[in-house]
Amino acid sequence: MTLKTGRGAAAPPFIVMDVIAAANARQASLAPGAPHVIRMEVGQPGTGAPAGAIAAAEAAMRSGQALGYTESFGLASLRARIAGHIADWYGTAVPPARIAVTVGASGAFPLAFLAAFDPGDAVAMATPFYPPYVNILTALGMVPQMLPTGPETRFQPTIAMLEALDPRPAGLIVASPCNPAGTMLAPDELAGIARWCHANGVRLISDEIYHGLHYETPIATAAAFSPSAVVVNSFSKYFSMTGWRIGWLVLPDDLVRPVECLAQNLFISAPHIAQVAAEAAFDCGAELQANVARYRRSRDLLLAALPGAGFPRLCPAEGAFYLYADISDRTNDSREFCARMLNEAGIAASPGVDFDRARGHRFVRFSYCGPEADMAEAAHRLAAWTQSSPR
Repeated sequence: MTLKTGRGAAAPPFIVMDVIAAANARQASLAPGAPHVIRMEVGQPGTGAPAGAIAAAEAAMRSGQALGYTESFGLASLRARIAGHIADWYGTAVPPARIAVTVGASGAFPLAFLAAFDPGDAVAMATPFYPPYVNILTALGMVPQMLPTGPETRFQPTIAMLEALDPRPAGLIVASPCNPAGTMLAPDELAGIARWCHANGVRLISDEIYHGLHYETPIATAAAFSPSAVVVNSFSKYFSMTGWRIGWLVLPDDLVRPVECLAQNLFISAPHIAQVAAEAAFDCGAELQANVARYRRSRDLLLAALPGAGFPRLCPAEGAFYLYADISDRTNDSREFCARMLNEAGIAASPGVDFDRARGHRFVRFSYCGPEADMAEAAHRLAAWTQSSPR
């Protein structure tokens, strides 16, 4: 008997997770004392949660208080702190009632997509893109609509691209800073896109999880420019809390109750202990800014070193902690190239085909959020590997 499987069973892999597994296996196979694998494949800060967040979690666990279900939208005190954070960073007032605490940004996306779109709806996004956008939309029966971008628009969408779409999509996803290119929309560009979407009945989903990790270009939130936009954010990147699985949504009024009902049924609530730690993380600004300074130093080092190490074509690294490198002069198979780089140079990086299925075979993404010493060592290894590796 052959049993039916659902559309979700056909979801493609998030290839970077396969690279993580390969890097783990490579590291485990090394002899004692051999040079370790340098991890540049995943956007996981090497610092861990800030000390104040860990202390708050420890105190909560030792206090004897029940750490159980919270309201589906999270602790009232955490939602108030998030609202205060938005006011401090952007000068934008968002009532806590419009904020939903989620199981990371990964838990926020299906809530937003299910509440905003129907099966068959087209949702546009720039390519290259964060792979789970497409994979989640596809699993839910929605239709990703690609907007091919390049260096001429800093790998970001434009209003001209949106005007050319016929018919208009039901939604648009933007990310600034974006993954994998690390480029940003200037505040006036984001404002223009947000206002265009609202005026044309296109639901804007603004991925702002890399806010705080920006270097020259200022940040802005879509919530300041559109009453219908959905904002996704997370404690994983700037707050360095990936494993705590805690994020948030800023919702427009019409999606508050629909998202709350979905959250009640799909997740019940984000982990109570993670919410306690997240609230305390807002008091750790000095430590978090020191992390950003470290990423900036690694970015500057790699931007200076990689062209001489055989990677001369790099995207502008305006934010996040990624360098997206065009390797078309060296290969037409980014997966095979990354496998060789791992096995021969001991450096794990992500093949561009994960982020752009049509053109990503000629790109590689390097993450520079690991230890500074590793990033410096990576530059030396890549230079040596390029000299010894045939093109």
